[in-house]
Amino acid sequence: MEDPLTDIPPPSRFFPEDLNNFTPPLPSLTSPSLSLSEPNAPRQPSLLIVAMSSPSLHLFHHVSSKTLIGTLLIPESSSKEKSKSCNIYVMNDVDGLVIVVSIEFVVPEEICHAVAKLLIGDQIAPERVLILDSIKSQNFRGRLSPDETFGFKLETTMERLGGSMLKEIEYFPSGSMVDGLAAALIARCQMKKIKGTLCVTWPGHGGSAVSLVKSMIIKDVLPQLKVSVDGKLEGESGRFGQNKSRQRYSELYT
Repeated sequence: MEDPLTDIPPPSRFFPEDLNNFTPPLPSLTSPSLSLSEPNAPRQPSLLIVAMSSPSLHLFHHVSSKTLIGTLLIPESSSKEKSKSCNIYVMNDVDGLVIVVSIEFVVPEEICHAVAKLLIGDQIAPERVLILDSIKSQNFRGRLSPDETFGFKLETTMERLGGSMLKEIEYFPSGSMVDGLAAALIARCQMKKIKGTLCVTWPGHGGSAVSLVKSMIIKDVLPQLKVSVDGKLEGESGRFGQNKSRQRYSELYT
C-alpha cells in the first residue's frame, strides 16, 4: 500500500511554463536617465557628493555658489506617477571640480544599481565619492535615542589605503546594515576601485543633524564652502529629503 507521506507525488498536470500563466507579470520600470548640459564631455570631478539625507539636502540647498549642470531622471514604480528629477550641481568657489547630486526621493530598489552605474560611469567618472545618508532604525543594531546625534561611516578599500576623508567619524557598528541606493553606490565604488565613503547620520532630520553634517563637510571635505544656514533654517530640515515612511527592505550590504 502506498504511503502518501513518503511516496513521490505524481507529476503536475501542467507544464512549468503553463504555471506562470496564472501569475500576473510584474510591471517593468523604465530605465533611469542622466541629462548633462554637455553630454559629450565626460565629467571627471575630483569629488562626487551624493546627498540623500534630509540634513545633507538641506545643507547644499543653502549653498548659493553652485551651478546647475544636469538632472537625473528617476522613474516611479507606478505608471500613474510622473518620473522625478534630481538636480546635479557643480560647486563654485572650491578647489577642484566638485559635483553634488541631490536625491530628494526614494529610489525604487529595482533600479538602485542602474542609478549607481549612471552616477559613477562614463558621463561622470569621479576620483572620489562621498555618499550622505541617514541611519534607518530597522537596519541599526543598537539603541537609537532621538536626543542623541552621531554619525558612522563605511569606506572602500582604496579609501582606507589612501587615508580616510572623514577622520573623526567612527566606523559603522558590526551587525548593522545599509540598503538601497546608498549601498549600491558604495558597492559600485568598491567594484570600480574608487575612493568612496558612505556616511550615515542620526537623527534623520533636525537642527542637531544639520549641524553635524555641516561641521563634518566644512572641516574635512570642503573648507572653502560657504553655507548660509542659521539656527532658524536648521529647524526646517525636515522639509527636505525622502519620505521615510516608505520602508524598503532591499538587498542589504554590511
